[in-house]
Amino acid sequence: MLAQLSIRDIVLIERLDLRLDSGLTVLTGETGAGKSILLDAFALALGARGDGSLVREGQPSGQVTAAFDPPAGHLALAIAARNDIPIDGDLILRRMQMADGRTRAFVNDQPVSVQVMREIGAALVEIHGQHDDRALVDAAMHRALVDAFGGLGDKVAAVREAHAAWRAAEAELASEEARITRARADADYLRHAHDELAKLNPRPNEEQELAAQRAIMMQAEKVTAELREANEALSGDHSPIPSLSALMRRLERRATQAPSLIEPPVKAIDSAIEALELAAQSVETSLREARFDPRELERAEERLFALRAASRKYSTPVENLPALATKFHADLAALDAGEARLIQLSKDLAAARKKIDETAATLSAARGKAAQNLDRSVNAELPPLKLERATFTTRIDSDAATPGPEGIDRVEFMVQTNPGTRAGSLMKVASGGELARFMLALKVALADRGTAPTLVFDEIDTGVGGAVADAIGQRLARLSTRAQVLAVTHAPQVAARAFGHFRIAKDLADKGKRVATRVDPLPPDARKEEIARMLSGATVTDEARAAAGKLLTGAAG
Repeated sequence: MLAQLSIRDIVLIERLDLRLDSGLTVLTGETGAGKSILLDAFALALGARGDGSLVREGQPSGQVTAAFDPPAGHLALAIAARNDIPIDGDLILRRMQMADGRTRAFVNDQPVSVQVMREIGAALVEIHGQHDDRALVDAAMHRALVDAFGGLGDKVAAVREAHAAWRAAEAELASEEARITRARADADYLRHAHDELAKLNPRPNEEQELAAQRAIMMQAEKVTAELREANEALSGDHSPIPSLSALMRRLERRATQAPSLIEPPVKAIDSAIEALELAAQSVETSLREARFDPRELERAEERLFALRAASRKYSTPVENLPALATKFHADLAALDAGEARLIQLSKDLAAARKKIDETAATLSAARGKAAQNLDRSVNAELPPLKLERATFTTRIDSDAATPGPEGIDRVEFMVQTNPGTRAGSLMKVASGGELARFMLALKVALADRGTAPTLVFDEIDTGVGGAVADAIGQRLARLSTRAQVLAVTHAPQVAARAFGHFRIAKDLADKGKRVATRVDPLPPDARKEEIARMLSGATVTDEARAAAGKLLTGAAG
């Protein structure tokens, strides 16, 4: 329910903080006191269209904050969670209106779009009045209201699930038919391409491996000649190693004659021979590693060229050739097994269509019964509301050939205001006052089904009085046992049945320089005086006070 409403600098309201309770709360006051301003400000916090003219004269901006404490699991909380809005039990909707026409919206102090605020606001509050063109008079809502009245949520969910499955089966069959049609049109090309790629048998990363192998072999071919020349110099006929070995042996034989002269060069020559032998071994190792079969290079080049030729032919990178080969194989398999697949998908579609037809027919039958019960409930409420000659009916037009996610029914509320006249749609037939009373009868019949937790009624008692006004008050009080009800009223019979009462009035502010609207909660004595004013007018008489006391006593009883 709405727990608190705070308004800053909106039209004639400078600062206003209202704390509200559950049950029925009324707002009363003289015509022009600012009741419409209060509702316009409240609607702004629910996502209504902004307007710079709403900002109080001389101020850069105005602000409206509405704090709600919805029950656990309420739709508004789910909408907030879906939009990543932090939730700690309460929902606080805040709207800033700039004088230049711009607005900013916040939910729990997180910036949101006006669309998100409007969606949350619609789940929390319904505002109804004589000229209401939303909620119950919107034909698009009628089907949902009948479903809510009949408790048909599970059946509606089953239809939605069956409809989704049917559409998915349709889409899958259409996709498969299109695929088979394309495959048949390109069958010759497909088989040729499949055979060619199957013969080529490209492997993942093969191009990179072949290119690296080819580069190594080509480089090896270039350095082999130099390695052979080095090998010949170190190990061939002209190798210095035999000569150096012979020279070292002759010097060793002379070592006894002059050891100090012979030993150093012998050691140096020995080291040189070892170094030359090590060099020869390294060259031989490199030669062995560089050896390759020229035919292997030729094969690698041919394979690489074949892969790249296929890449150009099929306009795809070489690395994608394995996936393309797989696709061609799958397309051929689909072509070969296409007829059997199509037959199975057609059977699946037929089964899905049968399911949606059955669930939609079940839902339609249940809707028919719910509509009849709703008609009886609404019509029972009409006589006390001075609509005793009117008849309310729910028209259901069904088209089994085109089921939708909500079934096969188009639902519209119809009224016949007088016997012998033609029934018409609620919005077109009922006058402003009648429309408001029809709407109230519907809300009473629907009670807590299909109803927001807070209901606002804007002067729906205009033009009626006496017993009709009292009947309206009774029904608003009954509604308030299931939802929070706020009513702007001129009828003392309605005001007497409220649990909370606020009076809206205009005062002079800033030493008489401007007019301001204020809203005051009324204690019992002041409430009695206000109802007396509503009964008698400008001059409150003792008779009016006595009548007001009687109304309050009767309402309490």
